[in-house]
Amino acid sequence: MELSKTTWLVTSLSPGGGEKISMHSLAGGDIAGLLERFAELSRKARARTGRCFPIIVIQEAGLDGFWIHRMLGTEGIESHIVDPASIAISRRRRRAKTDRIDGETLVRTLLAYKRGEPRVCSMVRVPTIEEEDRRRITRERKVLIAERVLHVNRLKGLLFSQGISDYEPLHRDRRKRLEELRTGDGRALPVHLKAQICRELDRLELLLKQIKAVEIERDALLAKEKATMPAPAAMLTDIRGIGPEFAAILHTEGLFRHFDNRRQVAAYAGLAPTPWQSGSIDREQGVSKAGNPRMRTTMIELAWLWLRYQPESALARWFQDRVHRSAGRFKKSTIVALARKLLVALWKYINAGVVIEGAVTKANCQ
Repeated sequence: MELSKTTWLVTSLSPGGGEKISMHSLAGGDIAGLLERFAELSRKARARTGRCFPIIVIQEAGLDGFWIHRMLGTEGIESHIVDPASIAISRRRRRAKTDRIDGETLVRTLLAYKRGEPRVCSMVRVPTIEEEDRRRITRERKVLIAERVLHVNRLKGLLFSQGISDYEPLHRDRRKRLEELRTGDGRALPVHLKAQICRELDRLELLLKQIKAVEIERDALLAKEKATMPAPAAMLTDIRGIGPEFAAILHTEGLFRHFDNRRQVAAYAGLAPTPWQSGSIDREQGVSKAGNPRMRTTMIELAWLWLRYQPESALARWFQDRVHRSAGRFKKSTIVALARKLLVALWKYINAGVVIEGAVTKANCQ
C-alpha cells in the first residue's frame, strides 16, 4: 500500500493471475473500501485457483503511524511496515519516481522478504500502544523546550534593539524587572513594545507551566516503574551523571526493546560504524545515522557529561588516553565512539546487571 493524505494506492499480485500486478486507488482513510478491496482480491484468487490464500500487506513507515497496521491485525490480516530508507532503489542520477513504481517496488520487496531474504529490507518493529504512548512525555518536553528557547530569544532580541542586554526572561522577577527597565538612552519602554513583551511573557509563562506539568508526569512514571521489578529506567537514574530526563529518553526510545547483541544496540541508535571497502580501499565513513535520532543525540550529550561526572571510570580514561595520543585532533570522533561504548555498557547494565567499570553511583556520592 502506498499511502498519502488524499489517496491510498493498493498494488496487488494475486495467485493465478500470472505476473500481472494490479492497482486500485482509494480515498485516503477509506478503511471500508480497503477491506472491500481485500475481500474482492480473495474472491478472485479463489475463483482462479480453487484455494483460499491469506492476505499479506506491506506499507512504508510514515506520517500515518501504526493505526492502519493495528487495524489490519484486528481483521486477521498479516501486515508489515518497512523502513523506506532500507529498500534498494536505482542509483541513477535522475531516476523515475511515481506512486505506481513505488507500489511495484513494495510488492517485490515483500516477495523477497517472504522468500526468506531478511536483508532485502528492514522491517519496523511496531511498539505496543503503551510503549508508543510512553514516549510522548519526553518528546513533548523537547518540543516545549524548543518553544521556550524561541520566546526567550525573541524577548532578548526586542530588548537588545533598545539597548537592554541584561534582562533574563526566565528569572522569577521578570515582571518586576520589566517595570524597572530603561532603554540605552534613558527612556522608559515604548507603550506598544512593552505590551508586546507582556504578551510574550504570558506565552512564556504558559510554556513554563506546561514544562513543569510534563516533568511531574515523567517523574511519576519513573517512580511507578521503580516500584516494579525490574526497573531499568530507575537503575539508570542511580548512576551519577544520569538524571530523570536522560533515563526516561534512553528507556522509552530504545532500551526497553530486546537486542540480541551490542551491534544491534549501536545500530538502533545510529552509532554503528559505516565501512567503505572496495578492492584496496578500506576506510570508515563515520556513524551510519540510520537509527533513532533522539537516542543518538541523547547519547552524545551523555558522553560529554560522562567525562565530567565519571572521570575515573574506565570509559572516561579510555577517552582521555585516545585523545592524548592523537594530540586532541580526533576529539569529536572519539566522543562518538565513547557514546557507542557507553550505550552498550548501559544496555548490559540494565539487562544483565553488569556494572560499568569505575562508575560511581549517586548513593556512593552522598
